[in-house]
Amino acid sequence: MDMQNCKKLGYAKNVKHDGNIITAFIKIADRKEKSADALPEEFHDSKLTLLYDSLRILLEALALQKGFKIYNHECYAAFLKEVMNKSSLGDMFDGFRKVRNSINYYAKELSKEESQQIIKQMKWFIKEIKLKI
Repeated sequence: MDMQNCKKLGYAKNVKHDGNIITAFIKIADRKEKSADALPEEFHDSKLTLLYDSLRILLEALALQKGFKIYNHECYAAFLKEVMNKSSLGDMFDGFRKVRNSINYYAKELSKEESQQIIKQMKWFIKEIKLKI
């Protein structure tokens, strides 16, 4: 899905910049990341979903900063690709979305090693997004 379709379908819209909400989202994302870090390794799937939540919230803050409100996770990938001109990050986020959905909606179990690799990528991604906010 591209940003034009996201807007047409009502999954994204233009909004005014709101620094207070952006700051609040960053704090919430940080708490989710800290919560993930505090969990024991045996809860690797929970760590992964918490980090996804943190990342999605940071993307919401970034989108708001750029004047967008996004209501669909697929549209965050389009936002990264088209608005931020970061196609590889858009593809990476879409991959994280699919992994998270497979855990949450289809009860897919990932190995500890697979989760650790994805968690490492997510932490890198989170740092990249924080640099852009």
